[in-house]
Amino acid sequence: MTQENILKKRYDFVLLFDVKDGNPNGDPDAGNLPRLDAETGNGLVTDVCLKRKVRNFVQLAKQGEAGYDIFVKEKAILNNAIDEAHDSEAVKAQKKDADKTEAARQFMCAKYFDIRTFGAVMSTGKNAGQVRGPVQMTFGRSIDPIVSSEHSITRMAVATEAEAEKQKGDNRTMGRKFTVPYGLYVSHGFISAHLAAQTGFNENDLNVFWEALEKMFWEDHSAARGEMNVRGLYVFEHSTALGNAPAHELFERVKITRTNESAPPRSFDDYHVEFNTESMPEGVNPIRRIG
Repeated sequence: MTQENILKKRYDFVLLFDVKDGNPNGDPDAGNLPRLDAETGNGLVTDVCLKRKVRNFVQLAKQGEAGYDIFVKEKAILNNAIDEAHDSEAVKAQKKDADKTEAARQFMCAKYFDIRTFGAVMSTGKNAGQVRGPVQMTFGRSIDPIVSSEHSITRMAVATEAEAEKQKGDNRTMGRKFTVPYGLYVSHGFISAHLAAQTGFNENDLNVFWEALEKMFWEDHSAARGEMNVRGLYVFEHSTALGNAPAHELFERVKITRTNESAPPRSFDDYHVEFNTESMPEGVNPIRRIG
């Protein structure tokens, strides 16, 4: 695992994204309804969902480039990837089980971008250890409560002859879909230089990660998700690995307010975003990447 260009600074960031007439993250345990906080009505998008967007973008953009394969991808068999690590010469050369596990862990970190970035549990078969990733994200939470709209939809066809006979010539079948008319979501993120040194996450990986956040909805369009766009990416770069200020104090510098309280929000123009970069704590560099 190379230590070239390893991160030496801590980063915190604020990600803003919105949805219009779509379902940003359905809950399979609730009939695919948009996720929400039951007490406040605010919409939720899980960190797992956001990481999935990053993985999908990197997989598409890098097209299997060395060091940028994705471990947790659609239809992947994870233990097969772990077996591949144990079949490598670097692992076979080790005599002790602990050394084999560490060599396999390094092999996996070097090959898979998402392991270097988010970490992974790789002890489900042959043991390749566990990796705590340097990049962590919170749930996305909508600024205001959301309304889940239910729509009846019609399909003018059936799948089988049996269904056609049951419908008696009327091949229409009914279904349901759920959408959020509009929601603006905010997620917070943290990047640890200390953990980056353990996984090999470097400056090149960081640049790929920023690009993935900025463009993660470009190739993710679907009828279910409606219109989704990244509206803001505000980064706080520290001058040291430990950091120069608490993350929550920096996050408070991104303030989001409604421009019109008399009507429900239906577009990004219904909000005003202020990025306060005045009198920053010493050693913290604010970077406006989007917004």
